[in-house]
Amino acid sequence: MKRLVVLSLMVTVGVLAIAVSAFQAGQQIERIVEVEKIKDNLFVLKGGGGNTGVFVATNGVVVIDTKNQGWGQPVIDAIGTFTDEPVMTIINTHTHGDHTSGNVEFPATVEIVAQANTKTNMTKETGPRDERNDIFKGDNARFLPKRTFTDRMSLGEGADRIDLYYFGRGHTDGDAWIVFPALRVMQAGDSFSGKNPPYLDARNGASSLDYPETLARAVKTIGDVDLV
Repeated sequence: MKRLVVLSLMVTVGVLAIAVSAFQAGQQIERIVEVEKIKDNLFVLKGGGGNTGVFVATNGVVVIDTKNQGWGQPVIDAIGTFTDEPVMTIINTHTHGDHTSGNVEFPATVEIVAQANTKTNMTKETGPRDERNDIFKGDNARFLPKRTFTDRMSLGEGADRIDLYYFGRGHTDGDAWIVFPALRVMQAGDSFSGKNPPYLDARNGASSLDYPETLARAVKTIGDVDLV
């Protein structure tokens, strides 16, 4: 009798587990992107990973970082709430998946830009699986950066100009600093992730010894910025 009761309980638990799994599989994860306006043509999109910058230029939209996998389309949808301009360029500030994985959900015609070391890091298999850029294997390799820079690059002209800098190793060995001169705003990726101790990813070239010098070079080089 006891065996029968135990067996019945096991069957019941098994059925419930299957039902819960099926329910969870059928659920759609709600991905909410919060839009914050910084300037008339500069926005920050929050949620789903690292913050995404959106710069609306006269010839199209520039997106800085694309969040985790599955968040690329919500980012595109959020951009559509404040502009009809197409996304022309993506800038990845560094290699981590919560800043790059959404690349694969954008049109393949979008130009993708990053510091040279970041492109290399995006092809490596380093760290736990949830931190690796396996997403860029096979056909998805087309969503790797096609345009890279070493120390400095500028995109656009006049009020549309965006300056990209690399000052050395810090959070990784490919951290790009993005400056919008006309707006006096800088986006620093995870080189300045918040009011917290810096996170150093040694697997992707970070250096606690170089970090202070990297920050000092950034402070010395970048002027006329009011907001980070």
